[in-house]
Amino acid sequence: MAEDVFKALADPTRRLILDELTERNGQTLFEICSRLVTKHGLGLSRQAISQHLAVLESAGLVLSRRQGRYKFHDLDTEPLEHIVARWLRPDTPESAP
Repeated sequence: MAEDVFKALADPTRRLILDELTERNGQTLFEICSRLVTKHGLGLSRQAISQHLAVLESAGLVLSRRQGRYKFHDLDTEPLEHIVARWLRPDTPESAP
């Protein structure tokens, strides 16, 4: 699973999508596309952004939920917390003072 997270984070466009979801969670595909164009000058198609979202979703970094005819995307930081905890908070006895 950690490999998927690192693969997802390797792409700068996906990192920008995560930045936008950090700033404002629960966006539709249209909102994400609009923010990427206006704030970052990225003129990618909706299909391209949708494919990036699929990679983020498969890595567990983005959760999708349907509400009526809209699909909202939410950031999930749990996979990142597992990776950070691996190096910043090791659970080994020798790390205790």
